[in-house]
Amino acid sequence: MIISKLPNVGTTIFTRMSQLAMETGALNLSQGFPDFDGPLALRDAVGRHIAAGHNQYTAMTGLPALREQVAAKIGRCYGRTVSAETEVTITPGATQAIFCAIQALIRPGDEVIVFDPSYDSYEPSVELAGGRCIHVPLALPGFSIDWQRFSDALSDKTRLVILNSPHNPSGALISRAELDQLAMLIRGRDIYVLSDEVYEHLVFDGVSHTSVLAHEELYSRAFVVSSFGKTYHVTGWKTGYVVAPPALSAELRKVHQYVSFCGVTPLQWALADFMSEQPQHTEELPGFYQAKRDLFCGLLKDSRFSFSPTPGTYFQLADYSAIRDDLDDVAMSEWLTREHGVATIPVSVFYQQAPKDLRLVRFCFAKREDTLRQAAEKLCAI
Repeated sequence: MIISKLPNVGTTIFTRMSQLAMETGALNLSQGFPDFDGPLALRDAVGRHIAAGHNQYTAMTGLPALREQVAAKIGRCYGRTVSAETEVTITPGATQAIFCAIQALIRPGDEVIVFDPSYDSYEPSVELAGGRCIHVPLALPGFSIDWQRFSDALSDKTRLVILNSPHNPSGALISRAELDQLAMLIRGRDIYVLSDEVYEHLVFDGVSHTSVLAHEELYSRAFVVSSFGKTYHVTGWKTGYVVAPPALSAELRKVHQYVSFCGVTPLQWALADFMSEQPQHTEELPGFYQAKRDLFCGLLKDSRFSFSPTPGTYFQLADYSAIRDDLDDVAMSEWLTREHGVATIPVSVFYQQAPKDLRLVRFCFAKREDTLRQAAEKLCAI
């Protein structure tokens, strides 16, 4: 009889809601992926490199040309010079990068601070390493860090703090002042930082993304993770990267080489070409997704949902209290999918213990305009 190493883990809510959307024919605004393709030039480049014979293993750390492009982008965006050779590692998706960083650092008995609501892959990765997550709820309604609660959560067992900005599911952004506060609180302690920045280029209203890469003190003890899939509208390519100081990168690579060894070679060639030829893509992303956010929020303004436009990511939270206050958010998400043809994600699943009065669902607006219009029409009719 198998004794599960993850007894509390089942099928993720993202898979369940996407499956329910498929079964019911609902519009899928639940799982975070676009319903449109990535740039044509990027897709064409894949075929070109497959035809050119770039189909065997690449370097374990990632295709050198792609690592060079990542390093160049970091210099442009955050003013930091990183070594493509010793600090940049390409991985088969950001989730794998997060997993490898946690396995490299966490030992049995270690504690990892996560901020709730938090992405669902963090805790299982910590548990598999023998560690334990300490959940610190973000302060509502703005999903900001409660520094007193964070300080109280620190202990001699704290080994790692996981940040996520722009934040999934809320879209909240961390500020430079907050990074300074974190640095002050962990200064002189053997505590590391894992910064999940997969939505780094999806920040709106003229605000700039605040990256740990631009914070000298924190970067010296950090893994910073990002995603080509999110940035280039190709989530199914499952290609990401992690940037860390040489000593931390070396430890992560020890794990990575035995999890997947390397990422998919022709995809890395295509990404390297596209990043070199069209570096402006990342500069255009905020406006591209802000237009979708503004369209979706504008279409919902006459609905019975209440919300504030999200400051980042491609997710929009909405409070449904005025519609069905009798339903918790899981039941509400299922009701919206089955009865009104729009699939969404309940926010409570991102918590260890959600507030009892939480009435929030998460919509993904990384969709074509006609999809957003159809969804809004259905939601406004409720």
